[in-house]
Amino acid sequence: MLTITIPAMEIFDEATSEFRDLPEIKLDLEHSLVSLSKWEQEFEKPFLSPEEKSTEEAIGYIKAMTLTPDVPSEAYQRLRSEHFEKINDYIEAKMTATWFSDKGPKRPNREIITAELIYYWMFSNQIPKECETWHLRTLITQIEVFSKKNAPPKKMGKAEMLAQRQKANAERKQRYGTSG
Repeated sequence: MLTITIPAMEIFDEATSEFRDLPEIKLDLEHSLVSLSKWEQEFEKPFLSPEEKSTEEAIGYIKAMTLTPDVPSEAYQRLRSEHFEKINDYIEAKMTATWFSDKGPKRPNREIITAELIYYWMFSNQIPKECETWHLRTLITQIEVFSKKNAPPKKMGKAEMLAQRQKANAERKQRYGTSG
């Protein structure tokens, strides 16, 4: 969870011609499958796409991430660039000690990832629904761990298979003292 503090400020209300004090607001934010799902329900497009988000969409996602109750809409207009940087850093954070060492070139995945697809992955791997509130990167890493651990072993390549056979033949030749 990330907590952002929006400082108090004084504004001039042109409608009443008076100054108003706006209180400090603390936003508790959570980048999770729940927030992703809320955002996709509102904007009806995949959040996890390379497409750049508009200011309205970015603020919409921050609203979807907000756990703090009863936050006035105007509070989100008071967010500064340093707030957006902290939020982006939090969203992009690895949030896990797990890493994968895939050998060979990685093929780009052209599958469109939506909240429903991630829920499918969760339920297919029997990951409990309570995990939908985990940091999204942690949840996706957990799904990937399940996928790798449950995958059938990779078939040996031709060169690797030949090398293994040559090694076994050499060991047998040595053990039995034969030349072939």
